[in-house]
Amino acid sequence: MKLRLDLRLGQKLIMTPQLQQAIKLLQLSRLELQQTLTQHLMENPLLDEVQVEAEEGEGATAEEWGEEKKELKPTEGSGEAEEAKPDSPDSPDELGWEEYFDSDRRAGDREYPSASQDDLPSYDQTAIKPTSLEEHLLWQLGHSGLSDAEKVIGRLIIGNLDEDGYLRSPIEELAADAGVSPEAVETVLRHVQAFDPAGVGARDLCECLLIQLGHLDRHMVGKAGERSITLKGSLLEAIVTHHLKDLEKKHYGRIAKALGMTTEEVFAATRVIEGLEPKPGRPFYVSDNYVVVPDVFVKKSEGEWVVLLNEDGLPRLRVSPYYKQLIASKQDHSETTKAYLDEKLRGAQWIIRSIEQRNKTIVKVVGSIVKFQEQFFEKGVQSLKPLVLKQVADDIGMHESTISRVTSNKYVYCPQGMFELKYFFNAGIQRADQNDDMLSSVTVRDMIRRMVAEEDAQRPLKDQEIAAQLRRNNIMIARRTVAKYRSEENIPSASQRKRFF
Repeated sequence: MKLRLDLRLGQKLIMTPQLQQAIKLLQLSRLELQQTLTQHLMENPLLDEVQVEAEEGEGATAEEWGEEKKELKPTEGSGEAEEAKPDSPDSPDELGWEEYFDSDRRAGDREYPSASQDDLPSYDQTAIKPTSLEEHLLWQLGHSGLSDAEKVIGRLIIGNLDEDGYLRSPIEELAADAGVSPEAVETVLRHVQAFDPAGVGARDLCECLLIQLGHLDRHMVGKAGERSITLKGSLLEAIVTHHLKDLEKKHYGRIAKALGMTTEEVFAATRVIEGLEPKPGRPFYVSDNYVVVPDVFVKKSEGEWVVLLNEDGLPRLRVSPYYKQLIASKQDHSETTKAYLDEKLRGAQWIIRSIEQRNKTIVKVVGSIVKFQEQFFEKGVQSLKPLVLKQVADDIGMHESTISRVTSNKYVYCPQGMFELKYFFNAGIQRADQNDDMLSSVTVRDMIRRMVAEEDAQRPLKDQEIAAQLRRNNIMIARRTVAKYRSEENIPSASQRKRFF
């Protein structure tokens, strides 16, 4: 075997750090982009944020105010002029308007400087914070008659409750953490379960409902004479203990047969159970609601749909004029300083170009979506058409992966409302009357929701009946597809939607 050298010419794509950064910026959401740009501003001294210039009208207003002051100055010889003499220590002309209004006049002719904006509490400090479930239970624990050792166990139990008010941790694990016996934890847990809200501290749904039933009047649950021994207390407790699955599926006949009761008695018990709270911690749960800010706006201008990029709230970057002048100057710098400035300058220029390219790509993609879904923007969801990433990619000459990154976590605001860009991409359902035209799956889901909302509660539509109605509207759809769409829309089955009056 001989060793030899061959020279070959080829092309390959190398993922440089700059290219990886551009791809990463492309798929960031608006909030993530804002945080990333803020981080670049902190790390790169050559990056500078363009400040919003003051309105031109402010200077004119100040000049007009100065002229107005001169016109309102009292004439000599009048009584008012003597009070406003420049020699007076309280004269506005002597102190200046800012100093005059910043002083805080107090009793006893003493002056105290007003608090600055930095000394005032922030909005988060003054806003009312709702009481959490843990705080509410700890307050009750502090007023209970438990001993100090039992209160330590109680705080451990309360700290292990989830947001729904359930205790998911095993008793043995809590006992090991507290260094006590499981019986001691059980004793304190029964005290915690007596706290408000009713049902808190339960380990499962059955125990939660039984605790709430224990707070109800026994006359309300209604014992059934000698049957109470068989039912271990009441009809309600028997249903909750042994027939929750049948109750969920509304198999009232099966429950009545198992308990030896009439269907009417089971209906009456069901109404009481429906009034219980399966999640006791729900009233204390506070979710962090974040306002969705659109990345682009789509509106109609002069008969055409226009895509506008939303840049409000995002820092506008530029190369710092000071460092630009410092680099261009003829001053002698060390090699380390020059290398550092050159590196940061290239980084600043690259991030600025990446942001500009990102904005252009988003506008181009949304513009293509508007072209394909123009009827949706005109009429609404009933006119939404099937669309895939490849159609948009071929239309604007980009790869499908780029379209996928652009449409991730991006929102558009249009006359129909706020939508994620992924919303416009969906599969199609064949129409029987038009072989070439397909109906969007989102439109079919909307039709199923409307049919369920308008159905008779005593005779809800089954999946087969919904599919038959859709086929009468020339929509070729199978029963299993209806069941799939119904499940994705969190719509219960026909047996679970049935109501008895």
